[in-house]
Amino acid sequence: MQYTQLKHKQRELRETFPEGLTLRVHRALSWLNKSEQCDDLDSQFIFLWVSFNAAYAQDTECLNLNETQSFTQFLEKLNSLDQLKRIYNLLWNEFPSSIRVLLNNKFVFQPFWQFQNGNITEQEFKHKLSEAKKFANFALANNETAKLTSIVLQRLYTLRNQLMHGGATWNSSANREQLKDAVQFLSQLVPFIIDIMMNNPKELWGDAHYPLIDE
Repeated sequence: MQYTQLKHKQRELRETFPEGLTLRVHRALSWLNKSEQCDDLDSQFIFLWVSFNAAYAQDTECLNLNETQSFTQFLEKLNSLDQLKRIYNLLWNEFPSSIRVLLNNKFVFQPFWQFQNGNITEQEFKHKLSEAKKFANFALANNETAKLTSIVLQRLYTLRNQLMHGGATWNSSANREQLKDAVQFLSQLVPFIIDIMMNNPKELWGDAHYPLIDE
């Protein structure tokens, strides 16, 4: 499912959407469209992440949540509404090997960089990595879709930070493999998310972050 199909569906259904969902879907689709027009992995990843952000973003300061807690709750709701099990199939049937590689990649594990920057010891980093692997393997072994998706996105959030904060070079060979896997994963996950939201307009998705102000 790509932008063109989703945009057509949005035009057919948008009169039934509450204001918050209307704005979320409109914004998410605009960034998804831009991602599909790009021909480099860095830009595709950034625009896919912005599209994801537009769909789920909450006022985390008011909710007293950090970003990963926020999208974990969002993914749990999505998974419960995913009647076609598309997110489940994405994880367990289409990307199982890529996800395992990603979860074992220290370069998208934030404590690795905390160790490199001298904020934690190597022993602390290795302990955190070991615990994270146990947690991920438990989710894998028990088919916990929402939890595993959240773990994957936490890894991709580190990759997102590297790019958005200038911690990587454009088109660098250093991060190509994880970027390639990330783009392939998000290019399917994000359209599924938007479609599930449109299929469930009566769910409480919340007001759009940074609402449109008419003056």
